[in-house]
Amino acid sequence: MLRSFLAALFRARPLPGLEHLHVVLYTRPGCHLCDRAWDQLRKEQARYRFRLSRVNVDADAALAARYGELVPVVTVNGKERFRGGINGVLWRRLLRAEANVRGRRR
Repeated sequence: MLRSFLAALFRARPLPGLEHLHVVLYTRPGCHLCDRAWDQLRKEQARYRFRLSRVNVDADAALAARYGELVPVVTVNGKERFRGGINGVLWRRLLRAEANVRGRRR
């Protein structure tokens, strides 16, 4: 009973919005790792409300040269965070850290 109460309490707490984060997924068509990364990011976006966009590297010669076979590549506010996939543990740690920083600023 206590366990279900605590679970409900934590689910009811509003999650901090991370609207100040702009996450960009650099991808290319037909990349199954890119599709998986996109699904993972969309799921977290629904929870944390950060801005999310996707860029096809094949549409830009400079991006294709820069990222080549490294896609998917994830940047957060312009800083490259992941290449070749998203480490779920590190991703959630980054989001929690941003949420904590954001919460302290209020």
